[in-house]
Amino acid sequence: MSTDRVIFSRPFRARRELANLEAVLASDHSHGDGKFTAAATEKLKTITAAPHALLTTSCTSALEMAGLLLELGPDDEVIVPSFAFTSTATSMALRGATCVFADIDPETGNLDPESVAAAVTERTKAVVVIHYGGVAADMDRLLALANAHGFAIVEDNAHGLGGSWRGRPLGTIGTLGTLSFHDTKNVHCGEGGALLLTDEILMARAEIIREKGTDRARFLRGAVDKYSWQDIGSSYLPSELNAAVLDAQLDEFDTIQAGRHRVWDAYAAGLADWARRNDVRLMTVPTDRAHTAHLYYLRTPTEERRDELIAHLGARGISAPFHYVPLDSSPAGLKLGRTPQPCVHSAEFSGTIVRLPLWPDLTDAQVARVVEAVTDFTV
Repeated sequence: MSTDRVIFSRPFRARRELANLEAVLASDHSHGDGKFTAAATEKLKTITAAPHALLTTSCTSALEMAGLLLELGPDDEVIVPSFAFTSTATSMALRGATCVFADIDPETGNLDPESVAAAVTERTKAVVVIHYGGVAADMDRLLALANAHGFAIVEDNAHGLGGSWRGRPLGTIGTLGTLSFHDTKNVHCGEGGALLLTDEILMARAEIIREKGTDRARFLRGAVDKYSWQDIGSSYLPSELNAAVLDAQLDEFDTIQAGRHRVWDAYAAGLADWARRNDVRLMTVPTDRAHTAHLYYLRTPTEERRDELIAHLGARGISAPFHYVPLDSSPAGLKLGRTPQPCVHSAEFSGTIVRLPLWPDLTDAQVARVVEAVTDFTV
């Protein structure tokens, strides 16, 4: 057996990255809002069908902008999944809002609408929805709750570029959507993100917030003869260097996705019999959703067996980590939020999940090696 380590993730290298970077460095424009920012933005709008998209320095930045656009404050509550990355909650807490932690659906790892319904109060101003692993949440019931109670839905779509729910692109279904281009994501620029919008009024303000509270973007378009301080804001605009890498990545989006789906499909086929024999749950995708092959995970019956499987794979040179620690049990979560009902499924999901290596250039031999190592383990 090969002793070469199979790492968990490796950033994709697009062919035009270096040429794009050289073009930026040879120009007099390396700050944001240059030709590569414009080109990458148009490609994102094509992939997502979003009327408006703004590149940001990170998905965290995009989420912070969402909190600003929704004018969150200390009197507001925002419902967030407990099983989530910290940015999902801290971006809302940064505005002074109380994070209210809701549980997840154990089949998908996504926000459970019933738990959301139980957490809604007269102070609920927004719900942040994660499409975990690039598989859409149950948007039908979540949208119904939003309409009934009048709260906004923010889609934290860090995993879901190119995914859809009932044919609708993820990130464009709620009030606002966010994307991540961190180097662990399908498409990356080292660090980066985007805010997706469908509302013209929100877009106009978002453009100002992203540019340190100024109308500089309008000035660059020739809409005003000078720019000035218009609103609150921060420095959320990425450099043209980041945009140049992102633009090259988006050129090869279909190639990236084909490679990732090849790996995902091989795991799903190769582990099915073993999973049935060992009471292991494999990642599933409901039939009305198109996923992005961002993750492939399995869930063991107990946390002890999870840890043993991770150690087993590690001894064979395969990196297979677990994932989020539930936010409701974290020090910051206890300080900045509340949990109306115990997030039992979040704790179970966190304690039993194992994520397998997945990146588009993973070879068939490496995938076969991972499958062999997993199926050699008896749960």
